[in-house]
Amino acid sequence: MATLREIRSRISGVKNTQKITKAMKMVSAAKLRRATDAIIAARPYAKKMKELLSHLSGQVDVTKYPQFEVREVKTVAIVVVTADRGLCGAFNSNIVKATVNHINANYAEMNAAGKVKLICVGKKSYDFFSKRNYEVVSKHVGIFNQLNFNIAKTIVAEVVDGFIKGEFDKVEIISNEFKNAVQQKLTIGQFLPVMPEETTDKKHAATDYIYEPTSDEIVSALVPKHLNFQMWRVLLDSNAAEQGARMTAMENASTNARDLIKILQLNYNKARQAAITKELLEIVGGAEALRKAG
Repeated sequence: MATLREIRSRISGVKNTQKITKAMKMVSAAKLRRATDAIIAARPYAKKMKELLSHLSGQVDVTKYPQFEVREVKTVAIVVVTADRGLCGAFNSNIVKATVNHINANYAEMNAAGKVKLICVGKKSYDFFSKRNYEVVSKHVGIFNQLNFNIAKTIVAEVVDGFIKGEFDKVEIISNEFKNAVQQKLTIGQFLPVMPEETTDKKHAATDYIYEPTSDEIVSALVPKHLNFQMWRVLLDSNAAEQGARMTAMENASTNARDLIKILQLNYNKARQAAITKELLEIVGGAEALRKAG
């Protein structure tokens, strides 16, 4: 059995850890509120922009825009979005596992030939893939502390430039989508070539809008904005999901620390009672020995 000093030391250590986890939970809760407001505000704009692009793509010849070019996939780029820090449960490991499984299931031969290019957003994805048999062509770490729209534009400019130059024929994004504070949805989506979703609303699909300026001019201006904002939405989603995951993980850690303190306190009381009982027995035994000797 551990000594009283060892148990006291462990109780003190667990209490100190609990203070840290409680503080981290409060910080994550504050960040989550701001991150949630940002992604909720961004989603309607991203959705409407995608709907507009879907409608326009049926009226213009999209083949003249390089972002729409569909070609044989010989090289693929995957943007892997994780967090820069840990202590957020399975948030990062789920993304890493999904990426590895996705590559093994769909691009195993291409990966063996070095035809799968990874663009790591977040330190955790870069740390994992850079130390293994994967080709990491770019990294963006430390961006979530001061997340801004220019970061999304930089990433998009990089992947669009590589796509247009033919360095890769397809671009996918693997990230976490924010649902609520305790739940994230892992998503794997195609980013390039642009594949606008066909509207399921027959009324809007049949409507022939008059655009000013022309549909071609709008598509030409809209595609870069669409790509930039879709990437921005992915980053906002991932940031909100990370804060939610960290808040939940720290709450669970605080609860586990409280339970562990109770168990350690019980063990401490048992050890203390055993020590007192032992001392009493020694005193009684010594007194009895003296009585017999006298």
